[in-house]
Amino acid sequence: MSPAKITPTNNGSIHVEGDFILCDPDGHQFDLSGRKDTWLCRCGHSGDKPFCDGSHKRVEFKSEIKARKLPPPKGN
Repeated sequence: MSPAKITPTNNGSIHVEGDFILCDPDGHQFDLSGRKDTWLCRCGHSGDKPFCDGSHKRVEFKSEIKARKLPPPKGN
């Protein structure tokens, strides 16, 4: 399995592509029907969570994303 690529878009959703599984909080997998990419809600207004339904445009969600280095995990 190749790693997934996860891209949060400016003012929009999170694009997930590649080989991945998506689970609910109980660990049950979503049936993605063979999809190799999907868009996840980041604004909190989708009527189809965790998937994006374009609501970020209606609510004028704003969030700019820039890659950065994170500090090391605590305890390492």
